[in-house]
Amino acid sequence: MTQGTDKPIPANDPTGLDADYQRDWPRYFDAVSGKPPRETAILALKRFSAEGNRERRAIDIACGEGRDTRAILSSGPWHVTAVDGHDEAIKRTVSQLQESDRVRCEVVQARMEEIAGLPSLQRSVDFVNASFALPFCQPAAFPVFWQWVRRVLNSGGRFAGQFFGERDDWYSVRPASHVSRQKIEALFDGFDVEHLEEVEKDGDDAMGGMKHHHVFHVVARKR
Repeated sequence: MTQGTDKPIPANDPTGLDADYQRDWPRYFDAVSGKPPRETAILALKRFSAEGNRERRAIDIACGEGRDTRAILSSGPWHVTAVDGHDEAIKRTVSQLQESDRVRCEVVQARMEEIAGLPSLQRSVDFVNASFALPFCQPAAFPVFWQWVRRVLNSGGRFAGQFFGERDDWYSVRPASHVSRQKIEALFDGFDVEHLEEVEKDGDDAMGGMKHHHVFHVVARKR
């Protein structure tokens, strides 16, 4: 598998992002180490638990340091494929797995732009988790990636994740990576949207920089 692109971030860039929407990922992993799983992942897992405790399959896109992967594994008899393009993310995810969970977790190093073409990632799943991941997919590759998401999800399966809105400060870096509410509704045609929270606020990001946030938090069930 190819590894994620590590490009230097200009020292005077207040976003911490370069023009290709990359950032200092190891520093980011350090900043979020020890934080709880994303709320959208937890909401989706609670919905699954209410439907019965049985074996299911999940893919955790851009798993980072693995906090959502571990939450999925601990919530029931899940089998999880954790995917990330950065070798440091892979190392951290593997190192923090409980020994008892290793047999139920496959770790794949791949960028989001590669996922739709990988034979090993075409198996149908019950859950696609993409916590704060999709805005970092190259815009030209996103339509094919999203078709893959819709294809691999079983009927009754769920997506959980975030999209950045048009009024987010990072819109100026790569506008094509940001969406409107109408775009969200179009993307989830054929889904029952169980949770859609639009958050707009000023505050710091994970790296400590101040910004205006405009984020859509989504949990949706495929019909």
